[in-house]
Amino acid sequence: MSGVAGPLAGIKVVEMGQLIAGPFCGQLLGDMGADVIKLEPPGQGDPMRVWGRGDFPLWWEVVARNKRAVSCNLRLAEGQQLARDLIAKADILIENFRPGTLEKWGLAPETLHALNPGLIIVRVSGYGQSGPYSSRAGFGGIGEAMGGWRAIVGDPDRPPSRMGVSIGDSLAATYGALGALAALNHRHATGKGQIVDSALYEAVLQVMESLVPEYVASGYVRERSGSVLPGIAPSNVYPCKDGEYLIGANQDTVFGRLCVAMGRPELAQDERYVNHVARGRHQEELDALIGAWTATLTIAELEEKMIAAGVPAGRLYRPQDMLDDPHFQAREAIIGLAHPRWGEVKMQNVFPKLSATPGAVRRRAPEAIGQDNVEVYGEVLGLDAAALADLAARNII
Repeated sequence: MSGVAGPLAGIKVVEMGQLIAGPFCGQLLGDMGADVIKLEPPGQGDPMRVWGRGDFPLWWEVVARNKRAVSCNLRLAEGQQLARDLIAKADILIENFRPGTLEKWGLAPETLHALNPGLIIVRVSGYGQSGPYSSRAGFGGIGEAMGGWRAIVGDPDRPPSRMGVSIGDSLAATYGALGALAALNHRHATGKGQIVDSALYEAVLQVMESLVPEYVASGYVRERSGSVLPGIAPSNVYPCKDGEYLIGANQDTVFGRLCVAMGRPELAQDERYVNHVARGRHQEELDALIGAWTATLTIAELEEKMIAAGVPAGRLYRPQDMLDDPHFQAREAIIGLAHPRWGEVKMQNVFPKLSATPGAVRRRAPEAIGQDNVEVYGEVLGLDAAALADLAARNII
């Protein structure tokens, strides 16, 4: 663990969300140096504490790093008052409850801004804080479907596939963090906070490229296309003697270099492959041609040829590949944290990398629910041991 302060040192964040989107937003801010105080219900905590593979709930170790954990029963009036007191001293509040929940707890934005005019409130939800669907429950997969992602992922003759990670939640969290930073800059100029409204479906929509304008202009509807992007060729995973290898040579000059590496320089002048549009029209036959060549080589042999030719290409990495790779090691893309239960936890490092004020993993995820009650409630609110014992006895913390 590092003592690096990070570019957001001095920024105080209260995180009231749970599961994925809210906590990941808090992780991003905490990684950059913010002091993140995570509120969890006493006795049960964030469900992320037990999410994972069987007896290995290691996701918590990533998403809860750089946070201090306090327990707070938001369903009781005194718990709500504790939250208000913490938020009154915070720069950013993160929540990802269903719209209306904060208001039900007496924590409406107007109430919080009356206490703390500079407060930035990041609200992550399925459909946003307004509109006819705003009150609906919404998880990441629903946002992926509504935002257009699910319909175009997978093979065309099968039902839509999902990505192997919770991409909708992560995108909404990332846009929430981006919004918080933009709002901080506005506050520097005006002293005023504001609400950052990050909807899962709109976060997904943001990365859908030209899907909507293509449809409006030409009536084209993108469909599932398996391992390729229609019209972008060659760009695919190709077979080797000992596995598979990704090649992306769809730009004209790069394709020319691939043809030379294949020992087929004439293909670059073939009318079927001479430019981007032509290759797109003959994508399937071009992939078959390249695949027949790569199948004669091992991954190592093909990689050597692609590096020498300056063709963008690469292996399909599994976790062990990442741990062994010298480039991952040189850039410290994966770090190890000592842990009393797991020994050493390997996880992704802070990203992006800043040259002057880098972020860092300063502390591992909280082990116990409310483990930082004494430190946080004492430091921020001035509560002593007797007051905390009384709150605990009444299930408020």
